[in-house]
Amino acid sequence: MNHTMNYPTGYPALLKKLPFFILTAIVYVVGMNNVNAAAAETTAAPAPAPEKKSKNFTHDTVVELAQQLSQKPFKEAKKAPQELIDLDFATYGKINYQENAAIWGGTPTKFSVQLFAPGFLYKNLVDIDVVENSKAIPIELTEASFDVPSDAIEKLITQLGQYAGVRLHYPINDDEVKDEFIMFQGASYFRVLSKGQTYGLSNRGLAIDVAQPKGEEYPLFKRFWVERPSKYQTAIVVHALLDSQSVTGAYRFGIYPGAPSRVEVDVTLFPRKDIQHVGLAPLTSMFLFGGLDNSDKPDYRPEVHNSDGLQIDRGNGERLWRPLNNPNKLQVSAFADEDIKGFGLIQRHRKFEDYQDLSANYQLRPSAWIEPLNDWGKGQLVLIEIPSSAETNDNIVAYWEPQGGLKKDQPYKYSYRMTASNDSPSIASKARVVRSSKGQVLSKGKELLVDFSNIKSQDIDKISIDASINKGKILSTRIVAHPDINGARVFVSFEPESTNVAELRLQLKKDDKPLAATWLYRWNSDDWQ
Repeated sequence: MNHTMNYPTGYPALLKKLPFFILTAIVYVVGMNNVNAAAAETTAAPAPAPEKKSKNFTHDTVVELAQQLSQKPFKEAKKAPQELIDLDFATYGKINYQENAAIWGGTPTKFSVQLFAPGFLYKNLVDIDVVENSKAIPIELTEASFDVPSDAIEKLITQLGQYAGVRLHYPINDDEVKDEFIMFQGASYFRVLSKGQTYGLSNRGLAIDVAQPKGEEYPLFKRFWVERPSKYQTAIVVHALLDSQSVTGAYRFGIYPGAPSRVEVDVTLFPRKDIQHVGLAPLTSMFLFGGLDNSDKPDYRPEVHNSDGLQIDRGNGERLWRPLNNPNKLQVSAFADEDIKGFGLIQRHRKFEDYQDLSANYQLRPSAWIEPLNDWGKGQLVLIEIPSSAETNDNIVAYWEPQGGLKKDQPYKYSYRMTASNDSPSIASKARVVRSSKGQVLSKGKELLVDFSNIKSQDIDKISIDASINKGKILSTRIVAHPDINGARVFVSFEPESTNVAELRLQLKKDDKPLAATWLYRWNSDDWQ
């Protein structure tokens, strides 16, 4: 079920082609400039383009456009002029959409729309329409749209008349303040916030050829349509047209901001050619150190990560928990399944003392839980862990890869719900893994310890430990009560013998039934120096 591939350090054919390695970290900083935009936009919202430019619109419009586009050769998206692409991070960060120019800002609806200017890393130009009364109307860009640091930049952006992305605002934390809660910017990336959260991991529309020697392909959302909600609605719909060398796609995002926020995604893909390695509902995150991974350099923080574990709810009902790792070599793991029930990258530790970082606030970063809304059939859940030396690098990727991939000229439909929760979905009666760590130095073998919450002390003697290793041998196991977490601590000692990589599996049982998620871990001698 768990297939391992280890690549040599400095894997050049791949690492040269990983722009997502830094992309979402930049999106986080830029996006946070306007996370708490005020709701009291009293200036009337700019009018969309003249009515003569409006066109009838339904989601079928996007499907038809995607299908037609798939029959034509791929064309690169229009680019921003070099002067904007050459802007440094600090200068680009000073280009902000005017709050009083927010679309629908002066109307009764609780939602408003703001836009991203092209430049810096965001060189691809995208078109954005609003949909009102089933009519799609292009959003006009004017000199008043952006607050810019110079007249030259203002002139360039205004002449372009296009954008690099879109973000939506809604009062998720305070009834009087419209907070940014979702943003679409860069390739097919989008990020979602729930009440009380700050940006961390990213979602993507589609992943193609991740961790393949020929390099990754990055599909792009090249056009968006945002439906205007009524003043009574607490949800909003965004449509997107995806384009890439290998595939086009029509996306519908039903977005429900709140506690937690969730996004229901309906997708129709039109492959231009056969695609073997395609990732559905991909998640991209960062794990530097924490838990089983210690910092390579002195650091006052116990942990630094946007996510600390991968959870998988398998089609057969088994729940898996895999602590994340920052390996010395690129690692790809695949978990075969059929009709997977759910998966997600989870930020389980939710206390400030877990991180001790006053500026990053990692305890407020969202988890992302993916729940298929139709049968996804046979395939595998892929986890990619990339060596990283900085917290600005996104080095974790997880996605579902359907068996057989996609076939040319064969439309592929699927749907799922993404929830930006604080943790993974819980079962009240189930214990859950809350910490994984290296144990004491033993005279013989290695030791691991795993903490489980929600285990009664009087049940300790009734619990059996099923521990296994695919290479080497398990030396001993034991379980003790852990009153501080209302649970138990399990110790596992093992001897890897002559192998450099081994897969460990730990399951607690009571009355011959699983008590918690099955804990998985890849031991690598290079990471235990």
